[in-house]
Amino acid sequence: MAELRKWTQVRNELLSDPETAKEYEELRPQYEVISQIIRVRDEQGITQQELAERTGIRQSNISRFEGGNYNPSLEFLARIARGLGMELHIELRPGR
Repeated sequence: MAELRKWTQVRNELLSDPETAKEYEELRPQYEVISQIIRVRDEQGITQQELAERTGIRQSNISRFEGGNYNPSLEFLARIARGLGMELHIELRPGR
């Protein structure tokens, strides 16, 4: 049976490849917002379906977004934030 590895180990191995690391950095902002939304939804104990009902967004679109397979508009993100009782803030930061 194969040994189970922690995500951090797998991520570090993947990021040791320069091309993978570059792609990861380019997608970081998208995955940061996805992670924040999933975390808040989990903390509130609500399902994707409940969030869909709060926002008027189809559950399938929320699922695609959380899976990283949907490029959301600012309006989509604002509706999700309101559905979670949050505000959406966008910030520009100096490049790395």
